[in-house]
Amino acid sequence: MSENAEQQSSASALDMIKWAVVVALVVAAVWGNSYYADQSVLYRALAILGLAVVAGFVALQTEQGRAFNQLRKDATVEMRKVTWPTRQETLQTTVVVLIFVVVIALIMAVIDWMLGGIITWAIG
Repeated sequence: MSENAEQQSSASALDMIKWAVVVALVVAAVWGNSYYADQSVLYRALAILGLAVVAGFVALQTEQGRAFNQLRKDATVEMRKVTWPTRQETLQTTVVVLIFVVVIALIMAVIDWMLGGIITWAIG
């Protein structure tokens, strides 16, 4: 029991160090982008991309990063299970929605016109 708690404590401390490295990489990217503002945007973008990849890799090595990666994998598996509508079903549904919106817009325009007429008649 004590050994397990000690391992978890050391893993937590190691995770904190990894997160500190991730924060340092992000700060370095922000600082470098402003410090080298006179350099080409392409070079700065490539440097930021490189630092982001390294920071992402380090973040995925933490416990939270592994949990996030597992969640991403599970979501991908679930997305494959979804039965997506065909093109024809999508078009038919879109047409129905558009017709419904136009009909409601016309009804509201008529109601607005009638209320405007009633208010004009009442104010007179």
